[in-house]
Amino acid sequence: EYQFLGKFSGIVKLGAVDADQHKSLAGQYGISGFPTIKIFGANKNKPEDYQGGRTSQAIVEGTMTALRSLVKDRLSGWTGGSGHSGESGTGSKKDVVELTDDNFDKLVLNGHEVWMVEFFAPWCGHCKKLEPEWTAAAIAVKEQTKGKVKLGAVDATVHQGLARRYGIRGFPTIKIFSKGEEPKDYDGGRTRPDIVAQAIELFSANVPPPEVLEIINQDVFKRTCDDYQLCIVAILPHILDTGASGRNGYLEVMRKMADKYKKKTWGWLWAEAGSQAELESSLGIGGFGYPAMAAINVRKMKFSLLKGSFSETGIHEFLRDLSVGRGSTAPVRGGILPTIHTVEAWDGKDGQLPIEEDIDVSDVELDDLEKDEL
Repeated sequence: EYQFLGKFSGIVKLGAVDADQHKSLAGQYGISGFPTIKIFGANKNKPEDYQGGRTSQAIVEGTMTALRSLVKDRLSGWTGGSGHSGESGTGSKKDVVELTDDNFDKLVLNGHEVWMVEFFAPWCGHCKKLEPEWTAAAIAVKEQTKGKVKLGAVDATVHQGLARRYGIRGFPTIKIFSKGEEPKDYDGGRTRPDIVAQAIELFSANVPPPEVLEIINQDVFKRTCDDYQLCIVAILPHILDTGASGRNGYLEVMRKMADKYKKKTWGWLWAEAGSQAELESSLGIGGFGYPAMAAINVRKMKFSLLKGSFSETGIHEFLRDLSVGRGSTAPVRGGILPTIHTVEAWDGKDGQLPIEEDIDVSDVELDDLEKDEL
């Protein structure tokens, strides 16, 4: 799709990152779905998400928009450096929340966000060295964690009560506060990438697990499998075979595994046996019985089948092997996603046998029956 971009040679460069091989880089920029395209324009430290189409023409148009923005910024004197309207090109001091004796409990202890808090002293040389890195990281953390992780700073020489409460003896000291947990010391690197990587990890650890969705139409299936690196698809036995309690047991196993592997941001789906026959056929499901499970990589149009038990242990081993590149894969039959039928969502109840129509034979003469038999 990039063939038309040759006309921008020397002006625009295209790059590609294998996020599986360079996980720290993917974490630094909050990459959770694939493919993700980012534009590094005037401010290299604050790339923008490309939201346009994925055809060559759409990418060209997006590139032109980015170029126009870059030219406009340069004509106005902005070079992406460290001075613009009194703010750093890598962030703003307003992105670091000033924490005090008065607001600390309300914002940090009683809030729902995860906090990385720097305790500093104005005279501390190491604090002065950390300040631009902390400030630069703050805006990236806010954007990449959608505000769920925040960076704060406490002047320990002014708010001595806070410093005493948390036993601050050296500067700078960075502590991590998660709701309901004791504060932890941050002993990682003090550069912007180090701080952002830690914040992304905290965000991933506290993000809720993905939903386990029933495949009730084409949109649910395609959206889930397109948006994620892998979509985990389970085919559960018919409701008449398991009842509601049995089905809920299988779904609970899936939810636990979705939580266990939530950092992978995989999609999770299920369907009742027989409701999506084309899907089962394309994945070779049926010969192993139900419940069955497959992991589908839509970009490569390949899948892998669970060969072990449909249990926490069996699924964990299956997904663990996939996450490290082990396990056998096969191409999706036909090379395209199968047709998905629109079905009624499960109502959470036990299934009911179809009602058989009673036949009234009182008006049928025995002689007629005997003639029919002959």
